[in-house]
Parts: sequence; structure tokens; C-alpha cells
Amino acid sequence: MATLAEQAVPSVIEVRDLVTYYGTQKILDQVSLDVADGEIMVIMGGSGSGKSTLLRYLLGLHLPDAGSVRLFGRDISGLSGREWMELRRKMGVSFQGGALFNSMTVGENVRMPLREHTRLDENTMRIMSRMKLEVVNLAGYENLMPAQLSGGMVKRAALARALVMDPRLLFFDEPSAGLDPVVAADLDNLILRIRDAMQVSIVVVTHELESAFKIADRITVLDRGRILMTGSVEEVRNSDNQRVRNLLSRTSEDVPVNAEEYMQRLTEGAD
Repeated sequence: MATLAEQAVPSVIEVRDLVTYYGTQKILDQVSLDVADGEIMVIMGGSGSGKSTLLRYLLGLHLPDAGSVRLFGRDISGLSGREWMELRRKMGVSFQGGALFNSMTVGENVRMPLREHTRLDENTMRIMSRMKLEVVNLAGYENLMPAQLSGGMVKRAALARALVMDPRLLFFDEPSAGLDPVVAADLDNLILRIRDAMQVSIVVVTHELESAFKIADRITVLDRGRILMTGSVEEVRNSDNQRVRNLLSRTSEDVPVNAEEYMQRLTEGAD
């Protein structure tokens, strides 16, 4: 069967030669990737690989220092404030810790994007939030406070909020982080069901290999700010790139320290 990348499927995200800096430190270096309409793209990498930084640029929280990011065919660097607002209505984000407001009920949290971006009446917003809570298996929990939810329920409530505007593009930041294996597997299944039911494109940033292999159509592997490869689950599993294999096998790349060279670096330039 042909993959999404092999079919004539339009891209909802196009990144070309993206370069970013924090101060003088280069974080992303010549990153290019596409996310096809309707696919689940998983972005993987070890700590410090740049995957969370890449997510922030895909969300438009920062603009490229060089290169370009296009969402739905539009270069984000040239958008006005009003155009950005229109574009963001097509996007939903589920943050790593849920990012629910503790002073609001679950239902109020889910309705918040509707209050910010629409002029719907209160009853309609309530119905829409209940529908999305049904989708994530939280029917009947709308009047609880976030502190009364388990970790998995917080993740699902955050997902309901991300879905309430019926986005075309959905982002997840470490969706399985902090969850036990059974709850994480249930969340993976929910992500797959939502993609199929809502025909939404999904980008997932994660370091969880089991989750990535279960939900991904394609995987992009980042290392030290550069893309090592982008491919199907099988292509990543069978990669002969040593850094990819080290990531999959959780093998350390630490180099033994030469004590004499280490002391020389510490004392270099000292009186």
C-alpha cells in the first residue's frame, strides 16, 4: 500500500531549511519536513535534540531566523495579527502537563477557546464542550475541578479543549509523559480514533518509542538540531544510521573523558 508521502496528498505543514538560535547558540540547523493532510507525524529525539523547539516554531510562537515555515500553504513570517488569529482557529494544542486552569471546572476549561474566538451563546458552547468531552470519554466530568482528575483524565480534558474548535491540525507535546503503560496505550488509541473520525492532521512530539511506533504514519528523528531521517515506522526501525539505532536501543553516546585533557581545558587561560 502506498504511504501518504507517496500519494498526491497536500501538505498542511511545510518546513524548509529552518535555522533557529537562542542567543548565539544554534538550536535547529537546516531542518526541512512536510506533514501531509490526514497523517500522524511523530517527531522524536533525545533530550536537547531540538524537538520541543521545533514544535514552538510550528506553532508560530517564534519566527524563523532563516528558512521558512508554511501552515496550510501560508508562510507564517508574513502573516498579520488578524491572519494569525484566523489560522490558529484551525489548530489545536494539547500541552505536556495538560495546562488546565486550576480555578476553572473541566467544562469551563474546554469552553475557553470558544469564548476567546467565537460569539456563540452560552448554551451552544456548553453543548459543544460536552460533545468533545464525550469524544475523549469524559462525559459527566464537566463540573469537576482539574485537581479532582487523574493524570490520564487531565490529558484527555486538555485534548477535549484542543478539539473544541474542530481543528484541521492538532499538536501533542509528550502526550504519554507521566502516564502508566495502560493509560498511555488508551491515549494512543484515542489519538488514532480522533484522526480517523475527524480527519485531522496530527503532529506528536515524544520520546516514548512504543507510543511513536503505534500511532505514527511517519517519524522524523532529530539529533543535535538536525534531522537524521524521516520515514515510516519500519524504515526507522530498520535504519542503519548509528545515531538512530542508539536512540532506539537507548544506548549512550558518551565519550570517555581523558583526565589530562579535561584538566587542561579547565585551567586554560588561568593565571
